[in-house]
Amino acid sequence: MTPDQLFAIVLFAFAASGTPGPNTLMLMASGVNFGFRRSLPHMAGIIVGFSVMLVLVGVGLAAVFTLWPPLARVMQVAAVVYMLWLAWKIARSAPAAEGQAPGRPFGFWQAAGFQWINPKGWAIALSAVAIHAPGQELLPVLLLSGIFALVNVPCAGLWTGVGVALRHWLADPLRLRIFNWTMAGLLVLSLWPVLGMGGGR
Repeated sequence: MTPDQLFAIVLFAFAASGTPGPNTLMLMASGVNFGFRRSLPHMAGIIVGFSVMLVLVGVGLAAVFTLWPPLARVMQVAAVVYMLWLAWKIARSAPAAEGQAPGRPFGFWQAAGFQWINPKGWAIALSAVAIHAPGQELLPVLLLSGIFALVNVPCAGLWTGVGVALRHWLADPLRLRIFNWTMAGLLVLSLWPVLGMGGGR
């Protein structure tokens, strides 16, 4: 792989991972509601979960959807239902009481598993493999996955940190409630590629 190709992958990874989507919105909401330290398992789950998914897609998992199209539709329906439930959970998050964060943040396995029903995650994985590792060879796919993992670390930390930075301003229960409902609404809007375009990615 040439330096130019490597640079292109890094730019692609930053653009794909750093822009708003279900993961980034949920990390920001987690930072607000639970703080940075309690959000670490959520961040780690995203990084590891997406990297594993990228490897499996790169070595041929995408072909399964070509061979059996109904599976893609089943996953889309599951994604919509689960993300609507998550949006409701975020919207209904209660203000912190006596300095304690309410409820429980996403755990490692929850965040890792979420990547498999994240429409943006699938779009990124399929696009990254098609553009940068189309041959289904293990070494290029592992390199691609490793680059995304490294890039996801600062991206996840940044979005969580933004949420943490907003915690003081959102200490007012009304502001926090408005923020949580806004995050929930944006999470629902992130489903637009599935809901608004005939299930396309």
